[in-house]
Amino acid sequence: MRALVVVSFASACLLLLLQLAGASHVVYNYKDLEAEAAAATDQVPPSIVNPLLRTGYHFQPPKNWINDPNAPMYYKGWYHFFYQYNPKGAVWGNIVWAHSVSRDLINWVALEPALRPSIPGDRYGCWSGSATVLPDGGGPVIMYTGVDHPDINYQVQNVAYPKNVSDPLLREWVKPSHNPVIVPEGGINATQFRDPTTAWRGPGPEQWRLLVGSAAGSSPRGVAYVYRSRDFRRWRRVRRPLHSAPTGMWECPDFYPVSKGGAPRAGLETSVPPGPRVKHVLKNSLDLRRYDYYTVGTYHPRAERYVPDDPAGDEHRLRYDYGNFYASKTFYDPAKRRRILWGWANESDTAADDVAKGWAGIQAIPRTVWLDPSGKQLLQWPIEEVEALRAKSVTLKNRVIKAGHHVEVTGIQTAQADVEVSFEVSPSALAGAETLDPALAYDAERLCGVKRADVRGGVGLFGLWVLASANRKERTAVFFRVFKPAAGDKPVVLMCTDPTKSSQNPNLYRPTFAGFVDTDISNGKISLRSLIDRSVVESFGAGGKTCILSRVYPSLAIGKDARLYVFNNGRAHVKVSRLTAWEMKKPVMNGA
Repeated sequence: MRALVVVSFASACLLLLLQLAGASHVVYNYKDLEAEAAAATDQVPPSIVNPLLRTGYHFQPPKNWINDPNAPMYYKGWYHFFYQYNPKGAVWGNIVWAHSVSRDLINWVALEPALRPSIPGDRYGCWSGSATVLPDGGGPVIMYTGVDHPDINYQVQNVAYPKNVSDPLLREWVKPSHNPVIVPEGGINATQFRDPTTAWRGPGPEQWRLLVGSAAGSSPRGVAYVYRSRDFRRWRRVRRPLHSAPTGMWECPDFYPVSKGGAPRAGLETSVPPGPRVKHVLKNSLDLRRYDYYTVGTYHPRAERYVPDDPAGDEHRLRYDYGNFYASKTFYDPAKRRRILWGWANESDTAADDVAKGWAGIQAIPRTVWLDPSGKQLLQWPIEEVEALRAKSVTLKNRVIKAGHHVEVTGIQTAQADVEVSFEVSPSALAGAETLDPALAYDAERLCGVKRADVRGGVGLFGLWVLASANRKERTAVFFRVFKPAAGDKPVVLMCTDPTKSSQNPNLYRPTFAGFVDTDISNGKISLRSLIDRSVVESFGAGGKTCILSRVYPSLAIGKDARLYVFNNGRAHVKVSRLTAWEMKKPVMNGA
């Protein structure tokens, strides 16, 4: 049965854009799109609506559409998570700020929505924003984007306060009458002016600063504007942006300090000033490319300028995740002195599929994020709390996977699993690696598209087939491939997720995702961790140097029929030093 939406070509394009655009805040005719999607739900394959494809331990509400994570924070013993939510359907529209709380970032309880359109400054939308917890018991403040005109998508920034700062659950929020507190003046494009960051304290009487993402010029350039305030009521824009680059619109910016040479996985509070052992990270979500990019650099608070360490950083920028991961937001967790990263993963099926199943969008597993000892990039790892969900396990040790062979991992159900594996290749075998095409040396995604999982390599490809069917007609490959560089001696390591054979269903978006791994593999060793949760695969290469999230929708490898394999499609033998796979229990998830 075909999942094709039978509508006009233009309408079909709009439906696809709706699913891929979410956080871009393009205003669509929600009712028309939902009606067209609903009209095609009778053609959705049965496996798509199988409840066993709904994730179990990734954050999501019981039903409907979600997108950007908003204002995560820790307050009076509770983790708070807000997010963009449509209470009326499974496509974007009618957006409110939904609100959930947790003691451990894994088990979640849903509360009433915190923000709904209710004042002139947000009458046509309560869009993304951030929270700042004030010192000395002042409680949290939310800054968020509102839309105050239905036709021209005019964006302003508003402020909201908890009605009762002594309430640890922060169940009610108040919008003061002096909203909006920031408006797009001085030549700013009012339709591209959104997503205020967490504020930080700096020198001078106007001690609070925050960023608002925007675009400038005809190119256009992505821009992070700096605003200063004494009191979160009166804000003044700094004359020059903190930073800009010719990348297109910057939305969902984030700016925070990281420790250089500090304790592993340690985080810094957002207002920690720059210094010899402190760098800063500037992240932006690129509206044109639909990915989250970041640079590591130096913040100059007196000048309100940020300078990336790598002069080419804006051209070949690093990404948090090289897969389906967008509109991310970090916060500092004072309870465990760490910085935690949230990111949204949209669906890769059709709008009709989502209307039929009644839900769309999940959040990635929260990740601890810190600066790599090299100072060149960030490292990410699933928060330690997720390990509390591990149940029955199975282990392989010192198993050699011959060239062109695979081994099934049996003894547990693997539709929801946490897999950690360490690989070893003989250092002498590295001489047999393929030579990297210089034309693809800076484009990992294109390289993976050319060197897919069924294209045999020299050293690699080796990795995991996850959510695989018994006959392996369905499988999602997560793997490494090693190349000889066109110049230099250091081997180049490519990490890929290839979902092109993940489902028998048609009309799914199944791109290959890939990133280079900046690691020394001269000793032949590299590790991989994959979190598998029915319709999502999150993978972390080389201890979190490269991360890839992919959405997949098996039609055969569902529930107990899902299998897990280790495979080697290279010409050199690979040893699995150790593999441990755990079944994952289901947490409390918003009453689902």
